[in-house]
Amino acid sequence: MRLGGSILRSYNDPHEWIQIVKELRYSAVLAPVGHDAPDELVKAYVEEAKKAGVVIAEVGAWSNPVSKDEEERKKALEYCKKQLDLADRIGARCCVNIAGSRGEIWDGFYRDNYSEDTYALIVDSVREIIDDVKPKNTFYTLEPMPWMYPDSPDSYLRLIKDIDRKEFGVHLDFVNMINSPQKYLFNDKFIKECFDKLGPYIKSIHAKDVIMENRFTTIIREVAPGKGTIDYAVFLRLVEDLDPDMPVLIEHLDTQEEYIEAFDYIKTVADRNNIKIKPVL
Repeated sequence: MRLGGSILRSYNDPHEWIQIVKELRYSAVLAPVGHDAPDELVKAYVEEAKKAGVVIAEVGAWSNPVSKDEEERKKALEYCKKQLDLADRIGARCCVNIAGSRGEIWDGFYRDNYSEDTYALIVDSVREIIDDVKPKNTFYTLEPMPWMYPDSPDSYLRLIKDIDRKEFGVHLDFVNMINSPQKYLFNDKFIKECFDKLGPYIKSIHAKDVIMENRFTTIIREVAPGKGTIDYAVFLRLVEDLDPDMPVLIEHLDTQEEYIEAFDYIKTVADRNNIKIKPVL
């Protein structure tokens, strides 16, 4: 497997960027540029990544393509198309967004997120993004969320069937789907369910952890890998069995030191279980 995470240090050019990547030991990274970067600069970053044996795992397209505000929705669709085109040009494993929400907060929880009209709008939006770009070297994906589609392996499978585009894949963030005590307490079984059902479609994976507080009613918090109860031995074995080249990215930490600590934790679990993390060259 390939392990990486966010880069919180500043850099000015591709050479400085790849030096930081090497120092952090990342063999999988987020795209270091956006769609508006000059072509020559994009090519320079891609070349540095190739020379170092680093995979660009994902291009973010964070926006709200199902917004009730039609102007915001149109801007989001265009942004997703441009970011998907960038992912295709650089050969990223995927371009990732969430489905979006039907309220003021783009990633918020609302009743309308679960209406059949919203579901149909998600399907139509993803189809439009893919059909306009026609990617050949990447996939458009939706990161699961606790309170919008897809919020379970089965709802993701339903979207795959209904969107019906071979360029639509899965970005797996199983932690975001741990939204009940049952999934929390039996996270090893839930993670296996995710891989059993979604495995053939998975393009990139997020690495996080969760902890549930012994307070009413149910409070489940995201924490750094190793600070919660996720069975990382089970998780990493499933990743390795699925694809030894699969990128796994740590996210949502506050400092670079926290990313290093999380990386070390995951590597320790991998080493203990004879799972190889591909090194940067």
